[in-house]
Amino acid sequence: MAETYRTERDSLGELQVPAGALYGVQTQRAVLNFPISGMRPWRAFIWSMAAIKRAAAEVNRDLGLLDADKANAIVEAAREVMDGRWDSQFVVDPIQAGAGTSHNMNTNEVLANLATEKLGGARGKYIVGPNDHVNMAQSTNDTIPTAIRLGCLWRVDELVNALDDLAAALQAKAVEFDDVVKSGRTHLQDAVPIRLGQEFGGYAKTVRRAIEKIQLAAEPLKRLGIGGTATGTGLNAHPD
Repeated sequence: MAETYRTERDSLGELQVPAGALYGVQTQRAVLNFPISGMRPWRAFIWSMAAIKRAAAEVNRDLGLLDADKANAIVEAAREVMDGRWDSQFVVDPIQAGAGTSHNMNTNEVLANLATEKLGGARGKYIVGPNDHVNMAQSTNDTIPTAIRLGCLWRVDELVNALDDLAAALQAKAVEFDDVVKSGRTHLQDAVPIRLGQEFGGYAKTVRRAIEKIQLAAEPLKRLGIGGTATGTGLNAHPD
């Protein structure tokens, strides 16, 4: 069956968007303009972007800046994206021009269409607007760096857990091999004796020290730029 399309318009004019797509015209332009790697955004990045949009909707609602019904619909939509239900709708190539504007708009449009449907509207009709509502008090220049940092922190936890398991396995082998004596090696030659368990114990300690360095290096990632908007001044964002 031939694919059907809907027509959406932006400042550059009209464009055909797949009728069933949750993304909109800005995302479709990016798909056409940046067919570079054929890759899709990383799951942690999608999750992080949705988490940012969810938090912004909640705060803007609580500050009285965003209609409660629209905000709650955005929050519900963001939860679904965070749960991984709509990964297929994030279609912008990770390698694309600009500071990530197309990725930001991909998220805005998906959430806007989901929220619109929850309020009884149709895809592409935008009862909830991708810019005015989902992206309220935000910019590509603060959402994308924040999402990258959140995504990195997510993967740091995964990395540390994996390294913990590796260090534990190496330490277990250190105990198992503690009575095995072998020749040490220096300068590509046999050297003084060493227990194989000592070698594996050294490996375990090296991994644990690497974990400490990784955790220390990750600390600056917890300083988020969200709220700075376009140029770091917070223009168009509520001071609270």
